[in-house]
Amino acid sequence: MTDTPSTNPEQTKAPHCGVVAVIGPPNAGKSTLVNQLVGQKVAIVSAKAQTTRARLLGIALCGDAQIILADTPGIFAPRRRLDRAMVQAAWEGAHEADAILLVVDPIKQRRHQLEPLLEVLKDRPERKLLVLNKVDVSKKEPLLTLAQDLTGKVDFEEVFFVSAITGEGVDQLKNRLASLMPEGPWHYPEDQVSDASERLMAAEITREQLYRQLHEELPYDSAVRPEAYTHRKDGSVEVHQVIVVGRETQRPIVLGKGGQRIKAIGEAARKELSELLGVKVHLFLHVKVEENWSESREVYEEMGLDWVK
Repeated sequence: MTDTPSTNPEQTKAPHCGVVAVIGPPNAGKSTLVNQLVGQKVAIVSAKAQTTRARLLGIALCGDAQIILADTPGIFAPRRRLDRAMVQAAWEGAHEADAILLVVDPIKQRRHQLEPLLEVLKDRPERKLLVLNKVDVSKKEPLLTLAQDLTGKVDFEEVFFVSAITGEGVDQLKNRLASLMPEGPWHYPEDQVSDASERLMAAEITREQLYRQLHEELPYDSAVRPEAYTHRKDGSVEVHQVIVVGRETQRPIVLGKGGQRIKAIGEAARKELSELLGVKVHLFLHVKVEENWSESREVYEEMGLDWVK
C-alpha cells in the first residue's frame, strides 16, 4: 500500500493530520475501538489477551482531519522476548503522538497492569485522554468512581465513556480527536484505512480465526506466517500460509479430526478476506511445528516487531 499524501477535492478547510496512540492493558478493547473509529475492520480482535502483537496504524477521517491511530499491543509485564518486543512496540506507538488514549476495561480493570502504566503516563508530555470502555455492560456509579480515581493519578484532559462494541460515545471521541490534530497535509490517500499490507492482513485474519475456533485449546504461542501472496490473471488472489505451533502435540489440535478444524479455520478466513478485498480468494493452509519460533528474527520482521534482547 502507498503512503503518498492525499489531496481531497472536497476539503474546503485547511487539512489537519496527526497521530493518536491507543494504549492500555491487554484485552481492554483497543482494537475494537480502533475499528469503530476507522469505520471498518483494520485490526483483529479476540477474547484472548494480547491478541495485537505489532503496532498497526488505522486511519480515520473526520471532516478536514485525518486521524492516524496507532493500535498498540497491550502493555504488561514482559517475560519472554516476544513479550518485550510487543511492549516496546506499544511505547513506540506513544512516542511523539499528538494525543494518547488510555483505554480501560472498567469491569476487569487489570489493576496490576494498569497502575504501572499510570505511573509512566503521568510524566509523559503528550495530551492524554481517558477512555472507559464497555459502558453498555457497566453500572454508572462505579464508572464515575473509577474515572475520578484515575484522573486523580494522571492529568487526563478529558474522560470519554464509550462502548467499542456498540459504538456508543465513539462519535464524540472521534470529533474530539479530530479537533486535536495539528494543521498539515494528510499522510495517506483518502480511501486508505490501514498501513498493513494485504499479505499481513491476510495472515492476521487467519490468526484471528485460529484464536476464535480453538479458544483455550491452543496456547498463545502460535503464529501465522505468510508464504506466498499472488494475484491470478482472473483477478482472484492465491494465498499460502503456515500455522506455526510450538509443540508436536499441538498439531492435531489445529488439524482436527480428519482435517476438519483447519478446514473450518481456512473457510472462515477465506470468506472474510474475500469480503475485505472484494475478490475471490484461494487460501491454502498447513501446520508446522517450530519449537523456538518465538526466537526467530525472521518471524519478528514479518510481524513488524523489533528484535529485542
